Amino acid sequence: MSEQTATIAWQGRYFEDFAVGEVYRHPLGRTVTTTDNSWLTLLTQNSAPLHFDAHYAKQTQFGKPLVDSTFTLALVTGQSVTDVSQHVLANLAWDKVRLPHPVFEGDTIYSQSEVLSTRGSKSHPEAGIVRVRTIGYNQRGEIVITFERTVLVYRRGHGPEFGTVEPVWDEHARKAIQ
Repeated sequence: MSEQTATIAWQGRYFEDFAVGEVYRHPLGRTVTTTDNSWLTLLTQNSAPLHFDAHYAKQTQFGKPLVDSTFTLALVTGQSVTDVSQHVLANLAWDKVRLPHPVFEGDTIYSQSEVLSTRGSKSHPEAGIVRVRTIGYNQRGEIVITFERTVLVYRRGHGPEFGTVEPVWDEHARKAIQ
């Protein structure tokens, strides 16, 4: 790395970049840990022992703890941000949330989103409304969650700007790379 202009990485879609029917496979998978499941259960005060008591869970049809479904919703939503809502003005809705297969500690979750509709916003001319269907699936390809999400996304040239601070190559920085 030296004193040169950096290429700006992917910064997400603006309203104009969405087209009905496009499918975005989100780039990062995530393996769910016991800690993830315990923390979310504790943070939300979910007292269902199926999520944190291995002895209890062993007696169920699953035979082991289930991952809290709100963790799955949050994880898959988060995975979609880089492609769907990096430039979000507001989340408007999560609808039709379905959980066709359980998630267990140790599963790796992947996701993708399909654009269902787009339209300009009447109340926010600087943005548009995008509706997507997002699915999350595990390492075996089993779909573990589906939902529709509606977001209000800025149009290009509107809304906040990402940081534009440039690195300063002073004497100390130059010495560090020699």
